[in-house]
Amino acid sequence: MKAKELQELIDFIAKSGLNKVDIETEEFKISVKREPDSPKVHYVPEPPRAASPIAPVPATTPPVPAPVTAAPTPASTTGSDSNYITLKSPMIGTFYRSSSPDSAFFVNVGDEISKGDVICIIEAMKLFNEIEAEYSGKIVKVLVENASPVEYDQPLFLIDPS
Repeated sequence: MKAKELQELIDFIAKSGLNKVDIETEEFKISVKREPDSPKVHYVPEPPRAASPIAPVPATTPPVPAPVTAAPTPASTTGSDSNYITLKSPMIGTFYRSSSPDSAFFVNVGDEISKGDVICIIEAMKLFNEIEAEYSGKIVKVLVENASPVEYDQPLFLIDPS
């Protein structure tokens, strides 16, 4: 494999959002892995100290990063959400609420669903995978915007099983 082809492959993987790719042919075997997007840490520089005429200016220490706290999950299990079931994405891909842009959504908030009903589609590597309801109940909330990327195990819907 030439360097240009390798660079094109790496660029394609970076744009696709995949975290790991293994390719094996008769000529070579390659494994590309990247770290998923991690929370960004912002560094705040230390304000300059006023120089004292008597004491020398001490050497500055590197800035200490501000503590990073995890964002709360959209489907929290506190309060009124505790009796809801969260339907999560079984794969990485692009979330679609309908089979085509002109079609009606599979489900809307307030719709009653049965186990096995198709409730959305996730496109992964040009394959459209119908996602079926794992539970019967009523759709309480749609947690993902149409045509947006989703990660494995990301909450998609809140379902009231009662």
